[in-house]
Amino acid sequence: MSGLRRRWVVAHFSLGVLASWTSGSAAAAAQEPVVLVVGDSLSAEYGLKAGDGWVALLQKRLAEQKKPYRVVNASISGDTTAGGRSRLPTALRTHKPAVVVIELGGNDALRGLPLASTRDNLMAMAKAAQEAGAKVVVVGMQVPPNYGAAYGREFEGLFADVAKQAKTGLVPFLLKGVADRADAMDWFQPDRIHPLAKAHPQMLDNVWPALKPLL
Repeated sequence: MSGLRRRWVVAHFSLGVLASWTSGSAAAAAQEPVVLVVGDSLSAEYGLKAGDGWVALLQKRLAEQKKPYRVVNASISGDTTAGGRSRLPTALRTHKPAVVVIELGGNDALRGLPLASTRDNLMAMAKAAQEAGAKVVVVGMQVPPNYGAAYGREFEGLFADVAKQAKTGLVPFLLKGVADRADAMDWFQPDRIHPLAKAHPQMLDNVWPALKPLL
């Protein structure tokens, strides 16, 4: 075989191997079950470096524990339960998730939206995800004491109500161990709303017990 002919054969063989490996990798990624996180700024890495948020840390933990799941972060800063409800159907069709984590509601309270609407939106999202074949985790939130004790109890309770009625997993309070610390202000960004990067491992630890049994 001439040198030119030999180089042509080697080149085409290498390209074939590369194409096979690339298509195989893409197929493997497509076959990995998806954990879809639909949240607000607490999940969208607001004010953080990429990779420092609890959702990115979740992908790392899954890899470390050899759980073949791919995390899709569909969180948007400032989003409400109404916004999440409107965009969830498209996300379900696109990603076909095995598990959906719903982390919404905090902005509803900040905007003074009716709690009944928040409850209805969360319930609709949970049901839509279940009808699409996904398991669901509802992530709870609390409001500061200045909202009033009665409002605080009702707001906190609606997440548990939705989880119970829809039979989903429940994270009672995403910011447990962060917002209720004696030195809580040292764990938040200057806006006193968004946690610092050092808080996000704790936030993941709060989500993990509800999520792990569904994987």
